[in-house]
Amino acid sequence: MKPSFIIYACLFAAFTLNCHAIEQSASSNNAELTQPEKVQPQQDALDTLTQEANIPKQPDVKRVTADDSKVLGSESTKPVEQPKSKVDKAQAVVEAEQAVTQAKEALTARQQAKAKQSRESLAVIEQLVKAYNARNIEEFIRMYDEDVEFYIFPNELLFKGKEKLIARYGIMFKKLKCLHSSPIKRIVHGDIVIDHELSETCSNDPNVIDKRSELISSYQIKDGKVVRVLFFR
Repeated sequence: MKPSFIIYACLFAAFTLNCHAIEQSASSNNAELTQPEKVQPQQDALDTLTQEANIPKQPDVKRVTADDSKVLGSESTKPVEQPKSKVDKAQAVVEAEQAVTQAKEALTARQQAKAKQSRESLAVIEQLVKAYNARNIEEFIRMYDEDVEFYIFPNELLFKGKEKLIARYGIMFKKLKCLHSSPIKRIVHGDIVIDHELSETCSNDPNVIDKRSELISSYQIKDGKVVRVLFFR
C-alpha cells in the first residue's frame, strides 16, 4: 500500500512542477510580446523629433509692400503759361495787382498798427541821429521825453530827466569839433529801435577823426519821444 502512495505522490508533484514551468514560460513570452508594443510609440516619437531637427528651417521673410506715398517735390512743376496777346498781358497785370491788393488786405489790424509804429519809431531815431551829427543840442533834446531814463545793460540807471541829458550832451557838443554816428545794422520792431552804430569824433581838428568806436544802443519810443535808452558795453 505505501509504495503505491509514494509513487502517486511523486507523479502529482512532477505534474504540478511541469504546469508551473509552463505558466512561467507563457508569462515570459507575453512580457516579451507586450514590451515592444509599449516602447514602439516612444521610439516613433523620438524618430519624428530627430527628423524634424535635421530639416533646415526656412527663414521667416515678411512681405514688404511698395511705398506708393507721394513725396513733396517729386512731381515735376508745370511751366507758367506766358501771355500770348496784349489782352492776355493786360489781364495778367490786373491779376497781379489784385494779388498784391489781397496780400495787403490779408494783414491783420495788429500787424498794420505794428508796422505804423515801427515807421514812426524809425523816423524819431533818424531825426535824433541827424541832430547828434549836427551837434544841434536844441533839436537833439527835443526828441526825448521829459522823464527819459538812460540805463547801462542790464538795468543800471545812468541818469534820468532832460536836465541831466542837457548837461551831459551839451558839454560834449561844445567840446568836440565833430561828431558822427552811422548805423552798421538797425533793428526796428514797433516801439523799439536797436542800433549797432559806428561813432566817430574829432577832438581838436574837425577834419581829423581821432576816435572811432562801435556802440550798441536800444531806444524805446512813445508818442514820438524817446522814453528809455539802454547802452550795451
